[in-house]
Amino acid sequence: MVRTPLTPWERERGERLGALLRAARGARSMVEVAAAAGLSAETLRKIETGRAPTPAFFTVAALAGTLGLSLDEVATLATPPEAAAEDAVA
Repeated sequence: MVRTPLTPWERERGERLGALLRAARGARSMVEVAAAAGLSAETLRKIETGRAPTPAFFTVAALAGTLGLSLDEVATLATPPEAAAEDAVA
């Protein structure tokens, strides 16, 4: 199965998601947060660094719950402004 390449805004959204999760994690270790969310530290590392820019919904939901973020916050803060504007027009 061939995976279609990500668009620039999908890559940017992944980078913004990673930055948001890193900031919300604060001083907690990656291992601690990943374990609490039921993920491997490597999965969290890939998401935080943007190497996994489109994680599964339940992965994002688990991380949001562990970090005390609402899914609305995650969606709003991780979406690049120009992408949000394009979605509003469409």
